Amino acid sequence: MICGTCGNQVLCEKFSPAHTQVQWTEDAADSCPRIGARVAAGEASARVRSCDALRASIARAVEDGTLVVADKDGNPVPDATARPVVADA
Repeated sequence: MICGTCGNQVLCEKFSPAHTQVQWTEDAADSCPRIGARVAAGEASARVRSCDALRASIARAVEDGTLVVADKDGNPVPDATARPVVADA
């Protein structure tokens, strides 16, 4: 998954419309300008749980089918693309 704003690449899985799992491939504060700005302003990096731009990119990927919402066995979740929910990505 690539952020449409900064180009940062993360690993991402969605097991339901409400569940999003993101694994950063680099230090988020170094690779994401939005998270980096929050850390530079004094917020602890461990407390910065997400980036709005990345959340929007994940939602678009679900809508266009690039990111499939599937259960843990890999079976697509019916109607999961109708209203994708992305929280704490």
